[in-house]
Amino acid sequence: MHNIRTSNYPIRDLLGMIRALVILLAALYASFALCRMAFLLTNWHLYAGNLTFRHAVELFRAGFIFDTPAILYLNAPILVFVLLPLHLKERPGFYRCLRWMFVIVNFVGVAANLIDCVYFPFTGKRSTASVFQEFSHEGAGGMLGIFAGQALRHWYLVALAMFLIWFLWRMFRPRPEEIRRPQSMLAYYFNRTVLLLLAIPLAVIAIRGGVGKSTRPITISNANEYADRPAETGIILNTPFSVIRTLKKTPFQVPDYMPDTEARALFSPVHIPADTIRFRPRNIVILILESFSKQHFGYYNRSLRGGKYAGFTPFLDSLLANNCALTFQYSYANGRKSIEGMPSVLSSLPNYVEPLFLTPASLNHLSGLARELGERKGYETAFFHGAQNSSMGFHAFARATGFKRYFGRTEYNSDPETGGDADFDGTWAVWDEEFLQFYVRRMSEMHQPFMTAVFTASSHDPFALPERYRGVFPRGESPLQECIAYTDHALRQFFLAAKEKPWFDNTIFVLTADHTSQNIDPCYTTSLGHYSVPIIFYAPGDTLLRGYNTESVVQQTDIMPTVLGLLNYDKPYVAFGNDILNTPPSASFALHWLPEVSGYEYVRGDYLLQFDGKQTTAAFAFRSDSLLHQNILSTIPPDTLDLLERHMKSVIQQYMQRMTMDQLTVKEDEQQEERIEK
Repeated sequence: MHNIRTSNYPIRDLLGMIRALVILLAALYASFALCRMAFLLTNWHLYAGNLTFRHAVELFRAGFIFDTPAILYLNAPILVFVLLPLHLKERPGFYRCLRWMFVIVNFVGVAANLIDCVYFPFTGKRSTASVFQEFSHEGAGGMLGIFAGQALRHWYLVALAMFLIWFLWRMFRPRPEEIRRPQSMLAYYFNRTVLLLLAIPLAVIAIRGGVGKSTRPITISNANEYADRPAETGIILNTPFSVIRTLKKTPFQVPDYMPDTEARALFSPVHIPADTIRFRPRNIVILILESFSKQHFGYYNRSLRGGKYAGFTPFLDSLLANNCALTFQYSYANGRKSIEGMPSVLSSLPNYVEPLFLTPASLNHLSGLARELGERKGYETAFFHGAQNSSMGFHAFARATGFKRYFGRTEYNSDPETGGDADFDGTWAVWDEEFLQFYVRRMSEMHQPFMTAVFTASSHDPFALPERYRGVFPRGESPLQECIAYTDHALRQFFLAAKEKPWFDNTIFVLTADHTSQNIDPCYTTSLGHYSVPIIFYAPGDTLLRGYNTESVVQQTDIMPTVLGLLNYDKPYVAFGNDILNTPPSASFALHWLPEVSGYEYVRGDYLLQFDGKQTTAAFAFRSDSLLHQNILSTIPPDTLDLLERHMKSVIQQYMQRMTMDQLTVKEDEQQEERIEK
């Protein structure tokens, strides 16, 4: 203990500890940066010709965002021990033990990063928690042989790992000789307690990736926000973060219901249009309306409450009632959250088991309307959402699916024609009325044809309205309904402005909700009612898109193939829905995941099936039994039940298979195979 000095300066003690923590964290960031550089150089063949120096710097800078939570996850216990006000820590032996813990824990992180330098080319993405399953059958001996062989081939990565072990050992702080024995124990405990109390919230904010009600904890899908190509997420991410963030996520399990050829014969997600049709370049505008359940419309509920239900959407009701648009009696969402609605509407990817945003599949090669029309047909593409740009992971998903431009609150505030922060609702986003007007102006600056999507925000908790509209709209039975009425008014103003633009008559508009919310009437509180959302196609002057379809069963994943069908799109693509205008009502269907029972709900023809993944547990005649009171499973003809189950299983099996194997885009060999089968 002779080398521990005393100090009469509590502030100097506190600054010394802060300095030690800065050195510690700097060493960790440097180690992760060196691993990232090794990753890039090892896999340079994947990036050569597509990566400029400037973009590489941007990717490394983005990597810092993901390194922060990984470093804090790995070192949380060590940092707590360093900061805890325990006088026992002043013993050098304690620090030697802590030093070894630090080196061992971070060596695991470094090793994982360097292993992925070799493994990445085989998978196309950073390793996740599923890697434990992938190698679970190899055994200890098999794994040792694999690692030994790879270590010899990639000796330079082993050398880098050894250097980083030495580097971390040398850089560990604080060292025993730097510790000052406090003369005032009161000052000592005060300093350490203050530092700990400051460090905890800062660490939580860093792990989450930001602060604010609209900020979701950062996950692997957020890497798409900075990448131009899926392969670039490998540079941005680090392996410890990818593994930790997916530990609690149920990996997609591929069921073995039937041979693949039989599954594709029943339903094929690969759409091969006729190559002789002539493409029609019309603008596409998708409006995703926050929480717009069918419950809140008057049009869909004309018989509700003795025919006296007026609803809260007078503008949209007038659009439908005047036979200006096409809509459906039986239309459903594919999920219950905003992050589940986005992939379903824009990429025809439903939500089964886990939201795509939160799984390793978010790093797959993804497509959607923006990529199909933007990259293959030369459309200008843009996504609009009035919240902060990182909100809900929308920016990341938009980039991953091909949107070239993103307009969020940042872009809104920088536009001199807007009210800037004065138009912010105080919680989530810019008010819908102002943001939809901004949307019209920005679209008018784009070259035709263009494909855009907007996600509204005002019909969301805490259900606030601009001051000028207090008391203007009907309140209804839930706070949401007043906001629904406000957004309906904002849509009226949107279409009035759009109607004056030269691009209006050449545009197909699609309106739907991301999910339902606050359903009240019994028919909307059933398991099926929780997915009942409007799906509306509106094209000025197009007589094909008019009427009220009461036969077909429609889901959000039908939007993309229907839009592409309207354009006579002539390229193959993957979509887990149908072109509803060219699908017989008897072949139309909806399939969604029921989280409360960990199973599926399948709607087709006159029947609704509930399926637990192995067997059908209930069936209902949903058209006549809207409250789902009578389970008729035992009375369905066996041949009919078998046909419905086999079709449902084929969709589930192919979805799980394609998610797991990164087959969400069409390969050349698959195009040929599908054409032969057809």
